[in-house]
Amino acid sequence: MSDQSVTGPRPLVVGVLPGQHPEVLQTAASLAKRLAAPMICVHVDEASYLVEWDPARTAHRSSLHRDADDAEIRATTRELRSSIEARCDSMAVEWTLRTLPGDPARAIGRLAAEANALMIVVGTPERGVGHRISAALNGSVAAWLSHHQERPVLIVPVAGK
Repeated sequence: MSDQSVTGPRPLVVGVLPGQHPEVLQTAASLAKRLAAPMICVHVDEASYLVEWDPARTAHRSSLHRDADDAEIRATTRELRSSIEARCDSMAVEWTLRTLPGDPARAIGRLAAEANALMIVVGTPERGVGHRISAALNGSVAAWLSHHQERPVLIVPVAGK
């Protein structure tokens, strides 16, 4: 059976963050266009954790900050949608945005497996001391995915690094 089954071409799963360098989305959109593949852009809300995983339905999540307002999640979603639209709509690339709970690397990996993704696209870790400390304590999403995935992982470097 071909990669383009009844459900269509296999997607690219793209990790997205607010304020992310544009190279990640530009590279992913260009690749998706060349491969005629849709993109599933995924943002992982680290302030939530997974309580139940059912691939046939959506993941159930709970907030670590129960007093936090959903307005922050909606604002982040609007910002991400705007950024993705700016990069992808002009290239006529089909895309969707999903927000998942939990550990970013594992959540992206689960989604890629569930969607039978052709590839995962993520950016390199951000510069700065705070980001380096976070990567040292939590690990790099790109590094974890590159070591624990059965599918290709494209790590897009930020220009000028």
